[in-house]
Amino acid sequence: MSRDAFSALGRRQLDVTLGGLDDLTLVEGARAGSREAAGELFRRHWEPVWKAAYALVGRRALADDIAQEALVRAFGALEQFDATRPLGPWLKRIAVNRAIDELRSERRLRLVEPTESDQAAERREPDDAIVAAVRGLDVGKRLVVVMHFWLGYTVTEVADALAVPAGTVASRLSRALAQLRADLEVERADSA
Repeated sequence: MSRDAFSALGRRQLDVTLGGLDDLTLVEGARAGSREAAGELFRRHWEPVWKAAYALVGRRALADDIAQEALVRAFGALEQFDATRPLGPWLKRIAVNRAIDELRSERRLRLVEPTESDQAAERREPDDAIVAAVRGLDVGKRLVVVMHFWLGYTVTEVADALAVPAGTVASRLSRALAQLRADLEVERADSA
């Protein structure tokens, strides 16, 4: 759909029409300069991109920044997007890479301490036991768990993204799962 075709539609009709379009059509519209198509892509993919960033960095404000930057970068590079693949994983991969860069730049190997605003938000939106347990892992283990189990990367893909051997990823996954099992058993015993 050309920019003129998007512009010719009324706002209400545009919202309904855009919501019914597939990602590839919206990407084509965004490539042609349609702000509406880009806006619909942003609305559609903001939450999963944000969740990928948050799962890695553990801070809401930082996840906001990373997700926004990842989407801005992606929309600036739509010409490089391979239209034979789904858009969602490509966007999440950009966010994951940005989150990894952020963690590396902070040279953080310890747990991220939540801020007061994060704690207040968590009281309103309690984490389930698994999410809380994953957030309790050290950064190295958390990265491989989130990337492998939540984002669906293979061990090899995780290894490539983190620039470590696949054996290291497998070892971190094994240790992380053992720690999660133990932490969840303690949680269940405490709540019983």
